[in-house]
Amino acid sequence: MSVVGIDVGFQNCYIAVARSGGIETIANEYSDRCTPACISLASKNRTIGNAAKSQIITNFKNTVHGFKKFHGRAVDDQFVQGEKSKLPYNLHKLDNGSTGIKVRYLNEDKVFTIEQMTAMLLTKLKETSEHALKKPVVDCVISVPSFFTDVERRSLMDATQIAGLNCLRLINDTTAVALAYGIYKQDLPNPEEKPRNVVFVDIGHSSYQVSIASFNKGKLKVLATAFDPYLGGRNFDELLVEYFCGDFKNRFKLNVKDNPRALLRLYQECEKLKKLMSANSSDLPLNIECFMNDIDVHGKMNRVQFEEMCAQLLMRVEAPLKSVMEQSSNRDEIYAIEVVGGATRIPAIKERISKFFGKDISTTLNADEAVARGCALQCAILSPAFKVREFSITDAVPFPITLRWKSQTDESVGECEVYSKNHAAPFSKVITFHKKEPFDLEAFYSSPNELPYPDSRIGRFTIQNVVPQPDGDSSKVKVKVRVNMHGIFSVSSASLIEKQKGEAEDVQMETEPTVQNEGRPEEQTDLCLYLYKFLILLKDGDKQDQVASSSKANTKVKSVDLPIWANTTRQLDQDVLNNFVDYEKKMIIQDKLEKERNDAKNAVEEYVYEVRDKLCGIYERYVTEDVTGCGLCLLEHEGRPRAFDELGKKIQLFMKAVDMYKQKDERYQHLSAEEMSVVEKSVCEALGWMNTKMNAQSKLTVAQDPAVKVAEIIQKIQELEDVCHPVFNRPKPKTEEPVEEGDKNNGAHNGPAAQQGADSKGNQQMKPPSGEMEVD
Repeated sequence: MSVVGIDVGFQNCYIAVARSGGIETIANEYSDRCTPACISLASKNRTIGNAAKSQIITNFKNTVHGFKKFHGRAVDDQFVQGEKSKLPYNLHKLDNGSTGIKVRYLNEDKVFTIEQMTAMLLTKLKETSEHALKKPVVDCVISVPSFFTDVERRSLMDATQIAGLNCLRLINDTTAVALAYGIYKQDLPNPEEKPRNVVFVDIGHSSYQVSIASFNKGKLKVLATAFDPYLGGRNFDELLVEYFCGDFKNRFKLNVKDNPRALLRLYQECEKLKKLMSANSSDLPLNIECFMNDIDVHGKMNRVQFEEMCAQLLMRVEAPLKSVMEQSSNRDEIYAIEVVGGATRIPAIKERISKFFGKDISTTLNADEAVARGCALQCAILSPAFKVREFSITDAVPFPITLRWKSQTDESVGECEVYSKNHAAPFSKVITFHKKEPFDLEAFYSSPNELPYPDSRIGRFTIQNVVPQPDGDSSKVKVKVRVNMHGIFSVSSASLIEKQKGEAEDVQMETEPTVQNEGRPEEQTDLCLYLYKFLILLKDGDKQDQVASSSKANTKVKSVDLPIWANTTRQLDQDVLNNFVDYEKKMIIQDKLEKERNDAKNAVEEYVYEVRDKLCGIYERYVTEDVTGCGLCLLEHEGRPRAFDELGKKIQLFMKAVDMYKQKDERYQHLSAEEMSVVEKSVCEALGWMNTKMNAQSKLTVAQDPAVKVAEIIQKIQELEDVCHPVFNRPKPKTEEPVEEGDKNNGAHNGPAAQQGADSKGNQQMKPPSGEMEVD
């Protein structure tokens, strides 16, 4: 059984595995432990990770990135519309109103859901894990932001199913960091002692999260959480981009925002500049060659100037810190402040955090890999294949959840808050209702103003097959609700308690006991209509007591499970999910076939180059020059320019002969006009063919199939020679010409026939047009 922890970030992903008695962050095929969250789709396959990131600029319309926060959101969502203008690719509205991504794949326009895009990324991370572990990977733990709502978490769980992964737990980012921090500590307080409170601050590329966790030996409990889901490292990048866009417009008259490629290049350079300013306070240059319209641009920035520019963003750092302290404890009880995430490397952010708590911050954890390592530790704890020290984890519910119930016929409505903010999770509650008919339960978040999501609804759950008791009284219905390990709310079961007459016997009802174990707390709570019950008691008085006492001896209780119909917000249908699973498998097969084709092509090219080197090396003395030249000519990329050059020379040679004929050169006057017309037509046709093929070939890369092969060029040369050579090689009629004595002695003369040879009968022949032709 594999133990894999995956940190799926907005910009980058990290994978940690448990092996060799510890937790290790693994590297991908590029020997990089950081895998970009990028997917590039093309005409034959898709590339994911580092290879896709390299195509962000060249294939920007079909390279998808920055889609993590679109999970569970409608395309009309205010956040999605705000992000739309920043994206180089196109968003598409799906039939259910959710956000889709439109790209060009396999030479067709395709629309993928956010779940499918995340599944593609997870498939890549899965392959990387399998390559490192040398065995199949199925079970894993994946991190999510603590502010993700029920809808977003369900969407991510669907993505794991599409990718063929069994997610044992969705764990909050800061909870994973707390686990990575605490499980190795040997000096934690004993369970009966006062716990140690530690603040964890995680500022990544797109969001800001804070939590306070208390530690005892073998136990971790999250006390409070706070966040700013719209503050991260990319906000600082955007300010730099805005500054340099204005700077380049003033100095170089360039409108960068009108050019997507230039804008993407500027984002990349500004991110690099931001990182450099975290380590240097002096002026730092920004230089981009051939930025737009073949213009080189340059600029500069220093840390002081940058911090003044980011003053409004830096002011937002303090609000989540205040919020989390108000929810839990005072500052004197804080033992340490651990910071992780790439944006916490900005000096101004570290200074503000340290100033707020009045103590130095700690950086003992790896800022980039801590979340992934915590996920792997949680996976190891849940895995039966690994032995890990006892360590219970109690998370916190980030938003209060309220349950509203309503009968299907009457208008009576009731509601109560079942989970308060920072309530322990996972956690189950049993709620008792008195009903005569089926009823609906609607779950929603109680504080929509605190929710970073436009829809506070979680879902509607219908308790079916509820009937009154035989005597007409309301039936007791026990409903079990739960916030599970993934932080997802559900109505897990419902049962109807039937009263049956019979022999007296003691019956033990199955109920949820109250358990004090904070690692997995359970609680039974009766939420009844107390006023209604009180009125019933008043009305029946002693009669109820008499009935109860008389029936006690001959009544037994039976629990009957009730079916539950769930309708959760923006949940994918099972049929749709199955289709996505099948399509993902097809894409994996397509990628594999294309990889095999490229590998085979590369193998052939390697063999050809190897043979070429040997022909010019160790085999050189064993082969003739003609064989070597023929072999080298077969090398397409090497031989094509030489073949085109040879064809061009032939065309030029025959064209000169045609021009000389038109100029009444005596060497060609024995040829007829019809013959020369055929030659000229053939030469012009060959010239046009060569120009067409050369233009087509110039637009292709070396890796693409050629527009013309060397064999085709050689065939065209042969066709041209077959037309022209018979004409030019036809003997010239014999003529009587006086020859001077000196010429006889010299065996040569200087007339036009000097370039002509003689046949065995003394008839003069034209020299075939091969090589350079001499013109008097």
